[in-house]
Amino acid sequence: MRGPHNIIRLIRTGATLERTGAMAVVMDALDAPPLVRTTLRFIAWPFKWLGAKGDPAMPPATRALTALGPAYIKFGQILSTRPDLVGDDLAAQMRVLQDKLPPFPIEVAKASIQSELGAPVEVLFDDFSPPVAAASIAQVHKARLRDTGDAVAIKVLRPGIERAFRVDIDAFYFAANVIERLSPSSRRLRPTDVIAHFEGVVMGELDLRLEASSASEFAANTKDDTGFQLPGIKWDLSSRRVMTMEWADGAPLGDNDAIDAAGHDRVILGDRVLQLFLSHALRDGYFHADMHQGNLKVAPNGDVIAYDFGIMGHIDEYTRRVYAEIIYGFIKRDYRRVAEVHFEAGYVPRDRDVDEFARALRAVGEPIFGMDASRISMGSLLSYLFEVTERFGMETRTELILLQRTMVVVEGVARSLNPQINIWQVAKPVVEDYIRQSLGPRAIAQSLGKTLMVLARFGPRLPQLVETAIMRSAATPTPQPPHRSRRDLALWGLGGVIGGGALVIIVTHFA
Repeated sequence: MRGPHNIIRLIRTGATLERTGAMAVVMDALDAPPLVRTTLRFIAWPFKWLGAKGDPAMPPATRALTALGPAYIKFGQILSTRPDLVGDDLAAQMRVLQDKLPPFPIEVAKASIQSELGAPVEVLFDDFSPPVAAASIAQVHKARLRDTGDAVAIKVLRPGIERAFRVDIDAFYFAANVIERLSPSSRRLRPTDVIAHFEGVVMGELDLRLEASSASEFAANTKDDTGFQLPGIKWDLSSRRVMTMEWADGAPLGDNDAIDAAGHDRVILGDRVLQLFLSHALRDGYFHADMHQGNLKVAPNGDVIAYDFGIMGHIDEYTRRVYAEIIYGFIKRDYRRVAEVHFEAGYVPRDRDVDEFARALRAVGEPIFGMDASRISMGSLLSYLFEVTERFGMETRTELILLQRTMVVVEGVARSLNPQINIWQVAKPVVEDYIRQSLGPRAIAQSLGKTLMVLARFGPRLPQLVETAIMRSAATPTPQPPHRSRRDLALWGLGGVIGGGALVIIVTHFA
């Protein structure tokens, strides 16, 4: 599939990027080499008239991706979580992509539901509404269960969306391979790996059973969280292409007038949103990674309701402990300890100077603490921190980029509710509680207990395992280097010269 026939699709893509003015924006964001810029624009410019026009009111990149369709919109949304690849400005543009696409006919949705659930819509639901939201992958209808009368939201995949995405992903792979061949220096951005990551995310979203599973796991983790609700999944009315869940009834978190009219305290809500996110990320290591206002509501009783679980973030236990110590160190302004944590975790190479690194971290933290409370940003702190650690040789970690991006979004939600919120003051009790639970004497005792349990399970087998390992070591003779005749060495040398020459010719050809 990833052959030259993709050229036609890429020409259309390039023509749209050129016509909307997005080509130059993307090339600048990726810091593309002159050869790549010249080649792509040379190919796209003659076909500019074939490109989609898009909405002139949108920024160039958003305009182009929206015009190109669902796969490109989703790709832009995922790239918005990787400012390390596309830059902060372009990532910000892509974050405002709105999944407000034309809905597909209600008759098509009903036919899909009947095919997936094995019964006509009229048998399962009452008051089946027209689409209330149409996104890049699916659209949502509101209805009532015929047997109970409970309100539900029914998410239905777009018809043919699986094939459409596979075709476009195929073209994305082809483009990534072309870019890597034209410019070896672009390989540091790992374009093929980026497409592979995109493919994995999208293929997961194209199976609504996986999103339902994410919602179920998230609900299990947060069932005891005060002031937080998740709509329950109706498993008997869900399948690969259809997902049914309880209807989330409440005021949109982005509508301050509606929140005020309902009598809710926006200061409390702002604190709650931020603390809930930090609790989920640190305590559970599993967090909603798309917590913008469009995915949040306020229930009549004041609880925050979250929905749409297509993008979830995961952080392992060790990484959570490391970053809790880092955040806590910044809160305490103990930059030496923050530096030591980076070295202990192996994030920064050991040949770097810890004192120099601590001074660099002080340069990150002190200006933020000097700001007015309403301007302090944990998202900015993490952004600056990643810049410093990159200079000291720390490799980019995708899960932490997603954490930073979500932190920025959640801060924006909290500030929209309470512009005077003090991020540090709100975050401090959550981080301190996690530190106590995970790094104190009680946590050490729990870790030792887990270790002893593992030893207890394998204890009876340990003598046998050790004996077997010793016997294998003693029975295995030391490998001797193979003996090669002069004739063999000459043939290997000649083959190396030929292979090296061929490699030079290939590199020269594609450079």
